[in-house]
Amino acid sequence: MTPSDASAASAFDKARTGLWTSLQKHLASVYEAETAFARATAFAEAFPFAVSTASAEQLADYQAARNALRDLFTDETNQLDTLNKAIRTKGYAEADKKQLYLLLLGYMDIAGAAFERLHTEVPNALLPDEELAETTARFDRVRKFARLNVKGMAGLLTLPTK
Repeated sequence: MTPSDASAASAFDKARTGLWTSLQKHLASVYEAETAFARATAFAEAFPFAVSTASAEQLADYQAARNALRDLFTDETNQLDTLNKAIRTKGYAEADKKQLYLLLLGYMDIAGAAFERLHTEVPNALLPDEELAETTARFDRVRKFARLNVKGMAGLLTLPTK
């Protein structure tokens, strides 16, 4: 291994470790917001729930927890998009980039399950939320792009031979 190869490997190891540490911290925030949201929806027996089944205080708690989870979803999606672009533009080997994308996808699958509650645990009379719809679409685009990179775009662009 040449000194430049060792330096590149060291830089990648540092990036992978940093990403892993960062994703763990972000996941802790997601779990915290999801737990608060679960507490705020504890009054509901089924979803979508009737607004009339909740007190004004329960509805206020629900809305505050929902807003916190939605805002976290928006922030996380913005950061994931930035990470996705950073991985794509770094000069790492393709196999190394795939490792980083796999870390990202693992996080997105776990966090995505928490954020999905914004769509399922709702009152029956919920006004359309354009910001949530845009964030959800962007989150899905980032996830799909990461999946394509794990599968290997070059392999997807070649035609199979018979």
